[in-house]
Amino acid sequence: MNPTSQSPGTTEYDYTYDENTAPCDEGNSFHRFKSLFLPILYCLVFIFCLLGNSLVLWVLVTRKRLTTMTDVCLLNLAVSDMLFVLPLPFQARYASDQWVFGTAMCKITAGIYYTGFYSSIFFITLMSIDRYIAIVHAVYAVRIRTASCGIIISLILWLVAGLASVPNIVFNQQLEIEQSVQCVPTYPPGGNTWKVASQFVTNILGLLIPLSILVYCYAQILKNLQKCKNRNKIKAIKMIFIIVIVFFLFWAPFNIALFLDSLQSLYLINDCKVSYWIALALQLTETVSFIHCCLNPMIYAFAGVMFKAHLKGIFQSCVRLFSSTAGGVVSGQSFSAPTQLSGCSDSTGML
Repeated sequence: MNPTSQSPGTTEYDYTYDENTAPCDEGNSFHRFKSLFLPILYCLVFIFCLLGNSLVLWVLVTRKRLTTMTDVCLLNLAVSDMLFVLPLPFQARYASDQWVFGTAMCKITAGIYYTGFYSSIFFITLMSIDRYIAIVHAVYAVRIRTASCGIIISLILWLVAGLASVPNIVFNQQLEIEQSVQCVPTYPPGGNTWKVASQFVTNILGLLIPLSILVYCYAQILKNLQKCKNRNKIKAIKMIFIIVIVFFLFWAPFNIALFLDSLQSLYLINDCKVSYWIALALQLTETVSFIHCCLNPMIYAFAGVMFKAHLKGIFQSCVRLFSSTAGGVVSGQSFSAPTQLSGCSDSTGML
């Protein structure tokens, strides 16, 4: 679902009716792609994202107890990713045929999607700032990196994400277009001001600002790691590059396609063939971006030493419970969190 279409099953090219521009034929191949490929991919993303992020929530609630800002960030990121994919079953049905859920669900799914879209990126950015403070400004971090501070900041970010989603909720509605019922945005008459403004806001809040913060924070962390002389240094540096590169690869192509669509709406691009490729690029890059929410648990949670230790503890508890119920005997290997080292080890452990 790109931020102009309000539904992941279609792009702005599919349904926007502009009386000043002659319609372009998208071709049967584009329709076949949406009706056959997208429902399958949406269902797979929905299942894997829910499983991964549910496991993150389970560990955080049952083991870690939300004692630091990092824990709060991880919890909110997991909730954001789950919200982000929650409308996908509806959109899978939409992509296969047409919208059949009514105007109310059209607005509700748009609100859920965009709130998850913005909040997910916001909390990824917040986690980068949290790591930057913890490693580069360790003394100051003791005062600010608390769970209560994390909760306050999280509430603010959720509020901003909700407000950023309001225009999409207001303009989204069910319409019949060319004998097909669709869930589409209907902007006020008098040009494409609202559409272009919405897309520019998405480019700024969804890529430019977060990517700039990520690059700055992790560049400063890299400088700090240059002083470290232990074997964890290389691992931490690799993790930094993975975080930045994955974020860029999954979100930059979509934002570039969205920017080109804005140029098209401003009539700076006015060619049917180019319009077709922009529409296809929007659909493909948006679909790929959904996969990012499935990777977030592995990048931000499962890769952490402490988190893996907690996950191992839960697994061992489940095995003991199962064996006890079955009348078996399990060796009494105790679970304990890894010992925290000092200095550079603390810094590398944060990643």
